Amino acid sequence: MDRSQKTDAVAQLSEVFNQAGVVVVTRNLGLTVAQSTELRTKMREAGASYQVAKNRLAKLALKDTDYEGIAEFLTGPTALGYSEDPVAAAKAVVEFAKTTDKIEIVGGSMGAQKLDEAGVRSLASMPSLDELRGTIVGLLNAPATKVVRTIKEPTSMLARVVGAYGAKEAA
Repeated sequence: MDRSQKTDAVAQLSEVFNQAGVVVVTRNLGLTVAQSTELRTKMREAGASYQVAKNRLAKLALKDTDYEGIAEFLTGPTALGYSEDPVAAAKAVVEFAKTTDKIEIVGGSMGAQKLDEAGVRSLASMPSLDELRGTIVGLLNAPATKVVRTIKEPTSMLARVVGAYGAKEAA
């Protein structure tokens, strides 16, 4: 890489760090091209990205961001998984790591909160942002349904009583 390419790479990584909700650092222990492609596909499906970056350039890009704490994880053959959703990247990397021993989760960060391997794994066990939104909508919608049912119930009871009296007098 020449100097301009390095400058562009640092700028691109800096933009990633400023927009990401979570960054997960992994160590590659001999992933094949097929495995790497499979991981990238799973990351994309989850709404995340996976990128191999030069450690020195990544450390430069980390300066003046919330993710400065993960610079210590950037040694050896590392790669970065990141997403705007605070759970998506961690969940995809942890699921993939269960299938192979050729990737190691080193740590990560959620904003200024630095996470070790156990922290990344516990973050991956949390529901995603979309799942949480669905739960909240369900919780908000349930009381409204109960209110409508409660308001509607007395009128339908009254209609049944009137209908019963009408049927009794007709008989």
